[in-house]
Amino acid sequence: MNKKPHRRVIGVLHIPALPGSPRSQLEFTPIVDWVLKDAHALSSGGVDALILENFGDAPFYPGSVPPHTVAFMAAIGREVKRSCSLPLGINVLRNDAESAIAVASAVGAEFIRVNVHMGARVTDQGLIEGRAHETLRYRKLLGSHVEIFADADVKHSAPVAVRRLEEEVEELVSRGGADAVIVTGTATGKQTAIDDIRKAKAAAGSVPVFAGSGVDRETVGTVLQAADGVIVGTALKRDGVTTNEVDPGRVRAFIEAARKSVIKEVRS
Repeated sequence: MNKKPHRRVIGVLHIPALPGSPRSQLEFTPIVDWVLKDAHALSSGGVDALILENFGDAPFYPGSVPPHTVAFMAAIGREVKRSCSLPLGINVLRNDAESAIAVASAVGAEFIRVNVHMGARVTDQGLIEGRAHETLRYRKLLGSHVEIFADADVKHSAPVAVRRLEEEVEELVSRGGADAVIVTGTATGKQTAIDDIRKAKAAAGSVPVFAGSGVDRETVGTVLQAADGVIVGTALKRDGVTTNEVDPGRVRAFIEAARKSVIKEVRS
């Protein structure tokens, strides 16, 4: 995806709770219909890419998810790719990078997101350790060209030992082989600090840096002055509620604000 336009907006497809997860209420076909409706609203509204994640499956597994989750996500991802020409990412929560690579490879997705790619974080799932050594070898084993978008100082977590953000980003790129870096706020929907984006950019070199949470229509212009792109979910939902369906009007307004900010920067 590094060869795509420099500025981009990645819209999140939050899958409702899948069968087998504690909050599951829908049969699988209505879940697929929900995701495809959201994908259409995002793509027709002008986003540049999509990312699919099993957001409704909380509480999440700290490591590998069960086989049925992989199967459901692959089936949904395939339907999204068939219905939409946009690049697609896969995020298997909380941190199942190997399953994400498998799903992405099976459906023809372009990238995955890994919340803890290197180091260790204390999360609501307990201690999660990065497994970059396994993730990159598994990608090689499959002969996959799926890109790895890795979080730095990821949301909903705390560091085991305090480190400078710049150091973490530099290692994600130089030792972890990340193809892009994501910087977030403290939680879903919480604003990403502009100063953190700038620090990450300084450390990432030519690798793109994305703001991964808390971007809305009012802030996207400022964020895109610092970041190479944004990953946005909550701000595009009806009433700004993460678990609601995508609101086409919010998508259009967000994209209009994002494009205005880029045009303004070019002209200046």
